[in-house]
Amino acid sequence: MNAPTHNQCCLFLLLSQFTVILCSLCCAHLSFLITLSFSPQTIHVAIVCAGYNASRDVVTLVKSVLFHRRNPLHFHFITDSIAQQILSSLFHTWMVPAVRVDFYDADELKSEVSWIPNKHYSGIYGLMKLVLTKTLPSDLQRVIVLDTDITFATDIAELWAVFHKFKVLGLVENQSDWYLGNLWKNHRPWPALGRGFNTGDRLKNGQPKYVGGFLCGDIISYMILCLQDIFNAVIKQNPFLVHQLPCFWNVQLSDHTRSEKCYKDVSDLKVIHWNSPKKLRVKNKHVEFFRNLYLTFLEYDGNLLRRELFGCPSEADHNSENLQKTLSELDEDDPCYEFRRERFTVHRTHLYFLHYEYKPSSDNTDVTLVAQLSMDRLQMLEAICKHWEGPISLALYLSDAEAQQFLRYAQGSEVLMSRGNVGYHIVYKEGQFYPVNLLRNVAMRHVNTPYMFLSDIDFLPMYSLYEYLRKSVVQLDMANTKKALVVPAFETLRYRLSYPKSKAELLSQLDMGTLFTFRYHVWTKGHAPTNFAKWRTATTPYRVQWEADFEPYVMVRRDSPEYDRRFVGFGWNKVAHIMELDAQEYEFVVLPNAFMIHMPHAPSFDITKFRSNKQYRVCLKTLKEEFQQNMSRRYGFAALKYMTAENNS
Repeated sequence: MNAPTHNQCCLFLLLSQFTVILCSLCCAHLSFLITLSFSPQTIHVAIVCAGYNASRDVVTLVKSVLFHRRNPLHFHFITDSIAQQILSSLFHTWMVPAVRVDFYDADELKSEVSWIPNKHYSGIYGLMKLVLTKTLPSDLQRVIVLDTDITFATDIAELWAVFHKFKVLGLVENQSDWYLGNLWKNHRPWPALGRGFNTGDRLKNGQPKYVGGFLCGDIISYMILCLQDIFNAVIKQNPFLVHQLPCFWNVQLSDHTRSEKCYKDVSDLKVIHWNSPKKLRVKNKHVEFFRNLYLTFLEYDGNLLRRELFGCPSEADHNSENLQKTLSELDEDDPCYEFRRERFTVHRTHLYFLHYEYKPSSDNTDVTLVAQLSMDRLQMLEAICKHWEGPISLALYLSDAEAQQFLRYAQGSEVLMSRGNVGYHIVYKEGQFYPVNLLRNVAMRHVNTPYMFLSDIDFLPMYSLYEYLRKSVVQLDMANTKKALVVPAFETLRYRLSYPKSKAELLSQLDMGTLFTFRYHVWTKGHAPTNFAKWRTATTPYRVQWEADFEPYVMVRRDSPEYDRRFVGFGWNKVAHIMELDAQEYEFVVLPNAFMIHMPHAPSFDITKFRSNKQYRVCLKTLKEEFQQNMSRRYGFAALKYMTAENNS
């Protein structure tokens, strides 16, 4: 008998290590992949998720599970810090009954698999299913492990019910000829039992590439399908570990598969797996049907999944209970009930919808532009990115379907895709009002710089404003003083504007009637305290006093107060915030060489309601009075001037 080679020894060590893990699972009766009792048993689901894109993709999977489910669910997410931040916020604001979510730090598992040379696009996270038992609770007896790129077409409880048929692993046979070794000349896949089993990992491209490997000395035993190769090699040696599931539990939509043999009718489908890098463009006889099913959940209104489960009492959720208590205390006969209710509405929020990168500056002067928008303002994004090279934090008020339209728009834009320092935070639509101040607060909470410029999406800042504001931070000692730096606002009625490159050019256009001071013809009081006459000749920053209805655009420190949520739609949303800054003794300092220009657009739906609906205006007046009363209680005698100024205005 010949002695084993160095390479064979490496492979043996690897397979032995993983076999020990599987056997420990068997001894602990903790199964990896996949009963249903007739009581509302909690179903446990584990998902490895890392990064911005995977956090977005997993939502479609979760929607498909929630849509069909009739049981309480407990999601176990093994995540990096990015995915945990995104998904914890999403589930917290989603508030789905009978759903529990726990997170586990993927970094704690890295040492277990980091010794494996790995070039797979999923990186080290693609190997973490190998060691899930080291992070999941020790008393967890059964768990369904899912990839992020699958769609459920049935109740997940049906899959849970299969557990009684096996002890360790339940897997679906691979539906391609990969492990048969006949796809091309010299094709030598890893060992597998028959056709092998699909575990969720897949080829990065449509042709074979060395995706990962195991290193022993200077010998590498390469894996092409990463984690799947390990599972199949172990199963080849230990076939008793696996129970073969019917292939309708994993209909694999990659090119050249036998997936069509998994079903005879649509009703046969259970789980669809988009395990091809081509995703929705994969070749399949019924791909149009599968694509439409996927898109249905992709654009499905997630708010509709907040439904209670009949006959299934869920664990007490203190946030939900407190919200219901607060809402029950509101008077539904109050003409302004809908306004008051909106203040307490919890909007489902998906932070960092696209990839985000930010490197803090060493001088602590960095500034983030903060704004909010809806679908009808998307066209402003590219222009703002061209005018402002610094970080941007945006809150977008969209439906689920609109969020996907935005994604396609952004991915098709070279300008937007070239910018990694823009944080896009989706606040999903709910209710009849535009929650403008909630959106501003969401964008503000996710500013990563010491300072923020509070703008609106309809404004284009002057080209050099970002650097000018950073210099002003030092010049005006922003770190040690409470200042709000005012950026004078102008407007044009022209859709095509030759944007002024300097203050001198702006003054020239102002004199020619191409530009105007912002809202001078409809709301002079909003920006009159800026003192535009003084600004024309000013060469140094100058201080101005607060006046009634003052609503300038300002740069402040990141720790400045948030906007008051009671103001929704049109009216007083910025005025109240500036009043709050004044009450907290911020100095308003106008910058002599800064400016921004409002671009023309059709009137918003909310301003139309304000102008045409008397009750809307009555309710706004009521909310203003209540806000001023709150200010008096919080700031005492100093707040009396706000009541006086309002009465005299």
